[in-house]
Formats: sequence, structure tokens, C-alpha cells
Amino acid sequence: MYVCILTCKYISSSSSSSSFNVCFPCWYGLDSLTSANTNIHGKVVIVTGTSSGIGCAIAEAFVKAGANVAMAAHREDKLQELCKKFSENAQGQVIAIKTDVTDKQQVKELVRRTECSLGPVGILVNCAGIGYYTLMKNLKEDEWDRTIDTNCKGVTNCIGVVLDGMIKKKSGHIVNISSDAGKKNGFPGLAVYSGSKFFVEGLSQALRLEAKDLYDVSSKIKILEPDDVAQACIYATSQPEYVAINEILIQPREAPM
Repeated sequence: MYVCILTCKYISSSSSSSSFNVCFPCWYGLDSLTSANTNIHGKVVIVTGTSSGIGCAIAEAFVKAGANVAMAAHREDKLQELCKKFSENAQGQVIAIKTDVTDKQQVKELVRRTECSLGPVGILVNCAGIGYYTLMKNLKEDEWDRTIDTNCKGVTNCIGVVLDGMIKKKSGHIVNISSDAGKKNGFPGLAVYSGSKFFVEGLSQALRLEAKDLYDVSSKIKILEPDDVAQACIYATSQPEYVAINEILIQPREAPM
């Protein structure tokens, strides 16, 4: 399985910190990243698609890192079960909110309840997704609609609700979980799914550029330290045998793309 993680961060032009702009064409365990990252502790995080799979693993990793996490999914029974499990050893708070990301009003309610219970949203992880394996000639139009509504409109619905607050605070992370299907020429039998992931790729790249304040290219930009690259090398070579790290892009956050 191939999954891409696309991130953008809202920052002020005066920020002097450097960071990773990362796209991994594979899934990786967040434990190794977040366990040592004290910047995650206490942050308010919304993760969609948390009732199973990758979304569930992401939510659990943020909980272990000390974040206050709002778990969102449409399967309420499973959501409540996982929320209870994660809360047992959580350093922060964990709440479960049934949400259909294709419904704008439900997404607005998700953010409202999260901010009432946990505080302003600092991190949004768009993980809710769906896909059907079928050839286009089979004309499964209902499946096409569900794929586009969830994978495309679901992402824009969630971003649209948190974006204004992040811009005003000049702070925030938006993480869009994509797929290798959105980076190559598409996969036969997954045409609509592939198209939806190309949408997420394009949206993420454009949003990352929009998130930057305009700056004078002659101004000083914080450059990467050698240790930044060294840590990425350690990470890439220390994964289990079944994990292939195919690409890591590291660059100063404020540098031109």
C-alpha cells in the first residue's frame, strides 16, 4: 500500500525556523516522529477517518505524543470504542465526534465541538477516504460520486472550516493523506480514485504556496542544518524491512518551492 502525506504550515514571514516539507510515498509510523516532538504536546488535533486503518493509527500516535485529539468518523460505535481505549493512557484529552466529512454542517459542528472542548484547532489531518476498484466502462456512477464527495469535497470542507482561524493566528498544520495513485499515471480500475488523489496533490501543493507570506527573495532564509538531513537518513534506514522509504524532500519552509 502506498500513501503520501502532504503537509503545509501557516507561519509568519518573520519566522526563523527551518522545517521539513515532506512527501513520503509510503505509510510510516508516527510514533518514531511524535514521541520525541515536544511541539505536539498540548496541541489540539482533528483527525478524520479514525474508525479504522491509517486514521486510527494517526489519532493514536498523536494521543501518545500528548496532543488533545478529536477523533472524527461516521461509524459511531467503533469511534466511541477506540476513543475509550486511547483515553486510558492519554496525557491529553480525547473526544469522539461522529462526522460525515461530505456534509459541511457536520464538519462545522465537528470544529465547533472540538474548540469548545479542547481549544482552537492547531492541526488538521484529513484522512477520511474511500475507493472502489472498478473499470470506468462499468459506469458505477454512485461509486464515483461517493469517491469524489469523500476524497475531494471532504478535504475542502474540513480545510474551509479551520483555515480562517489558522490564518488569523499565523499558525497551524494541515496534513492531507493522499496516495501513490495521485502521483503517477493513475491505476487501471481505480480511475476515479486516482483522479481524486491527483486533486488532493494539487490542492496541497497550491495551499502550501498560498500559506506563505510574500517575501523578498533577497532576504535571509534559515537554511537547513546538517543534522536535519542526518536525522532524515537515520529515519529512512531504521524502518522495518517491509517499509520502503522511496523519497524524502527536505527544504527550508520559507524557501521557494
